[in-house]
Amino acid sequence: MKILMIDDDRKLCRLVTDYLEPMGYEVEAAHNGAQGLEMVKAETYHAAILDVMLPEMDGFEVLKLLRKESDIPVLMLSARGDETDRIVGLEMGADDYLPKTFSSRELLARLRAVTRRCQRVKDKPGPSTASDAADDVLIFAELRIDQGSRTVRLNEETLTLTPLEYDLLVTLAHSAGRVLNRDQLLDAVAGRNYEVFDRSVDVHISSLRKKLGENPRNPRFIRTIRTAGYMFHRPDKEE
Repeated sequence: MKILMIDDDRKLCRLVTDYLEPMGYEVEAAHNGAQGLEMVKAETYHAAILDVMLPEMDGFEVLKLLRKESDIPVLMLSARGDETDRIVGLEMGADDYLPKTFSSRELLARLRAVTRRCQRVKDKPGPSTASDAADDVLIFAELRIDQGSRTVRLNEETLTLTPLEYDLLVTLAHSAGRVLNRDQLLDAVAGRNYEVFDRSVDVHISSLRKKLGENPRNPRFIRTIRTAGYMFHRPDKEE
């Protein structure tokens, strides 16, 4: 696989390259956003590793422009661990977010995860035909999930979800009333087992809840079951 790393830390780029190349990856580096965007236009990459703290143009701006050119998986890196930064990156189209205190093994596991996850999305069949469209619609009170068109409407308003947020919502909705732990959720949306315990699912769930207009103290649809995971609650069912 061919990987583009956009990071101004040249030493880190060399370390990542030295680690990934024996694993079968070809790594090319860009040390600023403009250079990285030009390389994406000129070459085909399987994934990008993108630093948030870049000179002149930060990683969020690079991601915004990158998404106009390509849908390659993007793993964002940041020295900042603020949840707001993570949510912003994920909502703008990043596939995962990793703090810069990562281990090389964790980087490899997450890189494998985002590339396989995005490949799984591309391999999914297209929208359903009219004959089975009704079976593709999940309705929970004012929430409507149309699996054929991969759209979600709440109170007749269409929500803007990332592909991973949508897949998490559908996975939870299909298991309404049943608790799913993080590993089960990640395995369901990525179609594979993970080598590390990936807590980034919490960030995606948090973002998804905000888009659903959830009350954090008493969420209507996605509930946290302490020490166990998450459960989709059916508002149309009695407690």
